[in-house]
Amino acid sequence: MTPSPENPDDSFELFDLRVEVVAPHGGPIFCGAKPGDWFELRGEMLYLPPGQGISIYSLSSVLPLLAAKQRPTHPHDWMSTDAEVACPDPNCSTRLRITRLEKRRFSHAATTAVPLSGN
Repeated sequence: MTPSPENPDDSFELFDLRVEVVAPHGGPIFCGAKPGDWFELRGEMLYLPPGQGISIYSLSSVLPLLAAKQRPTHPHDWMSTDAEVACPDPNCSTRLRITRLEKRRFSHAATTAVPLSGN
């Protein structure tokens, strides 16, 4: 639907996400992370706390799932229930836990140059 004076709402909602490092007590860690390290995804922007980094290899394991986790899903969909992604190093015990936070509203027109169509 195209926004118009009769229907000006071109909005949609996405969940903000927090991704936190978790690991079993005493488990080996090779990715440079510490349990409790985290980052947040708000819209398309990734935010890390000051002074904290994240391994590009750990990030690569979770990145393909983040856009799907931002969107509302059916309660029975595995994307709604499964929340932990293993470190890509099979010898590292860490996991990245994805938690949905509050929903944030976006405008279609503010996020793309492609207009809404009537489909």
